[in-house]
Amino acid sequence: MYDRILIPVDGSNEATRAARRGLDLARRFDAAVEVLHVIDRRSSTRTSDEQAQLRERGEEIVAEIERLAADHDQSVTTTVTDGSPAARIARLAADYDAGLIIIGRQGITGLGKRLLGGVTEEVLHRSDVPVLVIPTGDRSTGDSFDYDRLLVPTDGSENATRAAPHAGAVARQYGSSVHALSVIDLQSAGGAFSAGGLEGSFVDRLEDDAGETVDELATEIDAVADVDVETAVQKTSLDGVAAEIRDYIAAHGIDLVVMGSHGRSNLRRQLLGSVSGAVLRSVDVPVLIVTRS
Repeated sequence: MYDRILIPVDGSNEATRAARRGLDLARRFDAAVEVLHVIDRRSSTRTSDEQAQLRERGEEIVAEIERLAADHDQSVTTTVTDGSPAARIARLAADYDAGLIIIGRQGITGLGKRLLGGVTEEVLHRSDVPVLVIPTGDRSTGDSFDYDRLLVPTDGSENATRAAPHAGAVARQYGSSVHALSVIDLQSAGGAFSAGGLEGSFVDRLEDDAGETVDELATEIDAVADVDVETAVQKTSLDGVAAEIRDYIAAHGIDLVVMGSHGRSNLRRQLLGSVSGAVLRSVDVPVLIVTRS
């Protein structure tokens, strides 16, 4: 599934950790790797000497990743360019025919631990290529990683279902177990009529529908990876869907989340769907976002 992988780096520790995970995944999939550094075009007003220094620094950044790959007899190609980072990343991913982009949640310009870096979120908005986001809280060391337990949240939407083959492909390569989860948002489902509580029969229908949804997702994942998929249906009314997903991750020791960028109720003008965006901002495990074309 991932014949070509693009790894943008900016010299930050987080980007280097993301690159390590990316190189490991590339080895598992026998994928070609392109390492990219973009000199922000806002630096174009600097002097020619400063520009040369930025170019030299960019070459050093990609060379560091090249050395990491060489330690495992893995070849990579590198590119140093300038422009708008997110636009360049999305463009090169398309030109390179990448099957996956791997990037840190925030780089050297990130504003805070629980926020997405501006470049990362814009890449998610621009790219038609799935994006694996490595969190700030990732403290893994070394160059080999395991994804023993995968979680695939779903609301039954077409975009959520697109995550299934990606989860299956990763599970097959890493020997992972897979969890399929549907969270029923009772407050959203009931709307204004939920103020006095929802009728039991209505909640039962929601649970039945959610059960069918995770069963269908499990079938699709199993078709790719030939693995048993554990299914679960949770209900939430106050904390929200993302909080339930976060709690499930902690309770079941999930190593990787694979999910669609938008659910059935999200608007196209949003950079990310409300659930996927909240999950990305609040969990300390990698999240593979399957973007909506």
